[in-house]
Amino acid sequence: MKRILFSVATVVAMAAPALAADLRAPVMKAPPMPVTSWTGCYFEGGGGFGLWDQSVTSLNSNVVTDTRVNNGGRGWFGTVGGGCDLQVSGSWVIGIFGDYDFSDIHGTASVPVSGDSYAGREKMSSAWSVGGRIGYLITPSVLTYFSGGFTQARFDSFNLTLTTATTPTYSVGSHTYGGWFLGGGYEYHLNWMPFPNLFWKTEYRFAQYDKDNLILHDYTTGAATTRSIDSAKYVQTIRSELVWRFNWGR
Repeated sequence: MKRILFSVATVVAMAAPALAADLRAPVMKAPPMPVTSWTGCYFEGGGGFGLWDQSVTSLNSNVVTDTRVNNGGRGWFGTVGGGCDLQVSGSWVIGIFGDYDFSDIHGTASVPVSGDSYAGREKMSSAWSVGGRIGYLITPSVLTYFSGGFTQARFDSFNLTLTTATTPTYSVGSHTYGGWFLGGGYEYHLNWMPFPNLFWKTEYRFAQYDKDNLILHDYTTGAATTRSIDSAKYVQTIRSELVWRFNWGR
């Protein structure tokens, strides 16, 4: 009898730790992180630096009179915009967007007219663009992408003065150029807890505008002359913006 009691006590002693382990409070696991998606819409705002260049040829009665010259300008701009994205096939993102730039990108426009050299201050005052982009997520929070689409740029009116004179001879009216653009950049989730929907985007963009013919007007009378210039413009910008995504973290 003593042997039986001793055996039972031994079994109970060996089983006690296992029972105690089973009776311990369960370990609470952290809830899973929310699944984030780049699908959704956003708005953005920021600024940047830009350069415009142009090739200019002078004509008289639509006949070329002088060799082509190149000149341009530089300056700062602000921008606002918005768009929508769709995350597809895991790490790929496609989207559409539009933006508007208000700018002060200015420089000296040099124009030869029948062998004489004229110059004036020309400024790009605004531009707008619409297009699409395709990107790849190198991490869940970092998107690299390429963009492209249609764009228009507004250049203000300016005067042309003979380099040896002080009074302008010709005036050129304001003009809107149309063309296309290509760009590339990245967008990054800042992960700033007070504003979890905030992103930072930086993009380089190149735009080429169609060549247009601009009539030279007499500065004193405002009458159109037989002289004109063919101008083909190119614009490069680097822009940095804060982006607010409406759907992030849902």
